[in-house]
Amino acid sequence: MNVRRRRISGIAVTAATALGLGTLSACSSDSSAAGNTDKFDVVASFYPMEYLAEQIGGDHVNVTTLTEPGQEPHDLELSAKQTAQMGEADAVLYLKSLQPAVDEAIAQSDVKTKIDAATLTKLEDHGDVEHDHGHGGEEHADEHAEEEHAEGGKHALDPHVWLDPVKYAEIAQGVAESFEKADPDHADDYRKNAEALAKKLGGLDTAYKDGLKNTATKVFFTNHAAFGYLAERYGLTQEAINGLDPESEPSPARIKELQQEAKADGVTTVFYETLVSDKTAKTLAKDAGLKTDVLDPLEGITDKSKGEDYVGVMEANLKVLETALGAK
Repeated sequence: MNVRRRRISGIAVTAATALGLGTLSACSSDSSAAGNTDKFDVVASFYPMEYLAEQIGGDHVNVTTLTEPGQEPHDLELSAKQTAQMGEADAVLYLKSLQPAVDEAIAQSDVKTKIDAATLTKLEDHGDVEHDHGHGGEEHADEHAEEEHAEGGKHALDPHVWLDPVKYAEIAQGVAESFEKADPDHADDYRKNAEALAKKLGGLDTAYKDGLKNTATKVFFTNHAAFGYLAERYGLTQEAINGLDPESEPSPARIKELQQEAKADGVTTVFYETLVSDKTAKTLAKDAGLKTDVLDPLEGITDKSKGEDYVGVMEANLKVLETALGAK
């Protein structure tokens, strides 16, 4: 919200255009910095945070994201330029424990308004997952580890809260309040925009409740354990091949266990996602005689996404879940 305008990167403009997001600032000097526009400058850590900032901020914000479209967010490494640009923003919106490099940069940054989405709702432990593959929990074990296990792994709180529309709405409300406090001149608009977003998310919650209320099975298989909150919200059971880390490899014993469970629970489909390899999911499906489909954890929007924004992809996720679970 500073006086100078700067050029937003072509990637950000392309992403904003593709997603139908709010207006990005016009430009006079040739730079891709996040700060120094006449709007309320917000740096978002990855897509779910970017979406909230755009929806709540509307025309009053200039939003840039640290995670480019198509980039897997868990393993993000920040450039020195990105870290420097963060210091020029009016606010940074992130989800602590998901991206260790972002957490570290924000801790060292002098940005006045730091909004940690993890503090705006209740994170939960979705259990039975060793969290030692660099997914973000180990670096912040002091805050996010729940218990030590004899086998040496740690249970960490699951960060994937945005996949539960109810919890995402709670976060949205907290983000709106932070925007109102940091940029009081536009507080009324932030409040109105947040109310409009809450209605969208409420509609999504209702659609999921109705669509998944009566199904042939309640069990679904995923590539990694991103859907614990969604499963808990709508009375389903998520069985993940790789645990919380999308890049880890399952043991042969785990694969055998899933094959047996598929038969016992009437599982029809193994879900994979767009930003990580589908190799393990397809191998399991082939060996067990199951179908495959995409269940998108919404960590980023690409041209492969089955929707242009959060709501569109969540609606697509509901359709594939209804089909896989045998909704009646």
